[in-house]
Amino acid sequence: MEQAKAPGLKWMKRANGAAPIWVADEADVKKGFLPKTVNLSMFVDQPDILKAKCDALQADMLLWRAGYRNDPLAFDGTVKSLLTMYQCHDESPFKKLKPASRRTYVGFLSKIEAHIGARRVDAISGVDIIRYHKVWSNAGQNLATAAMCRSILESALSFGVMNKHNECAGLLLMLREAKKNLSRASPRTQVITAAQVAAARSAARAANRPSSALAYAFAFETTLRLWDVIGQWYPMNEGGLSDVLDPANGEKWFGLRWEDIDEHMVLRFTPSKTEETTGRKIIYPLAKAPMVMEEIKLVPQELRVGPIIVCEDTGIPYRPKNFAYRWRLDRKAANIPSTVWARDLRASGLTEGRAANASIEDAAKVAGHTGPTTTARVYDRAVFEAADRFADARLRGREQSGNGSGNGR
Repeated sequence: MEQAKAPGLKWMKRANGAAPIWVADEADVKKGFLPKTVNLSMFVDQPDILKAKCDALQADMLLWRAGYRNDPLAFDGTVKSLLTMYQCHDESPFKKLKPASRRTYVGFLSKIEAHIGARRVDAISGVDIIRYHKVWSNAGQNLATAAMCRSILESALSFGVMNKHNECAGLLLMLREAKKNLSRASPRTQVITAAQVAAARSAARAANRPSSALAYAFAFETTLRLWDVIGQWYPMNEGGLSDVLDPANGEKWFGLRWEDIDEHMVLRFTPSKTEETTGRKIIYPLAKAPMVMEEIKLVPQELRVGPIIVCEDTGIPYRPKNFAYRWRLDRKAANIPSTVWARDLRASGLTEGRAANASIEDAAKVAGHTGPTTTARVYDRAVFEAADRFADARLRGREQSGNGSGNGR
């Protein structure tokens, strides 16, 4: 099929073919125009609609450039204005998302706006939601994508209700009712064994990337979320103070640091997910995390300061895409199935503990999922005891299965 042409339309290479993406002029984006890009893949087989959508987006940009800039907080009844308000209002839940999550949301928000942005909220029915599901899921092939679109639309509608836009309440109710009858993606079941983690670590070291090996060990042994292990980059005007800066990109870094490990090799770290809510810490006895200890021994004492995971190529912590690329290289070299993701390391560590008969209560405390909130001293002791029992159970299970520490050397 001949690729359609329209103002701002670019065809981006993808694994399953080229995808049509509308791209705003860079000069306008730098001055604040949004959206930067809009994925129009849902119209790939409808060239007339594709061109019309590009023309509309281009017209919006030109009007914005000419000074016709509507109040982003004003709601005119359309889905587009709802999504704009959701992204721009200072009190929106969107503003409270971590940078990595926010970038993901922006992609899905663009997808929703491109598809139904022009529709009025009070004109959408529950049956329409079912039709949208078919488009967002690519006829059932990408159920997780459709679920994410619905979840983000639900969040935007909830915020609309908070702003007394009553028409949002009706669609919110229909959305929640409609999704009861929609197919859902199956939960991930991929599990990485200790032996596979050892193989991935070995592959990373062979590629002169000990930082990757150390990251795999931390995520698997301590069950920290991967984004906490490698850290996250924030815009300079967000978050607190940081001594790790990237002026070229206007960002600063927060994540796992050597200072989070005490003289007894006990890790105490406040995950980004709880730092602004409960403030709960994750505690783990690294002396009972042999993979971590093996990798730490390879780090010279004078380098044990600041971020724990530092990319060898840049001298600063990883960007998510760069880390993911290196994981794919190590996964392939270690003969780990392509369906396994780096973020499966955390869940796999919890699975290993449960398979070794660690209690669900201990696993929950180690993962930071649930538990009473009390004084820091009592809470630390309760969690440390849970982590200690959890680590012992994992080591026993690993020895019984013959995996040992899985150092891969």
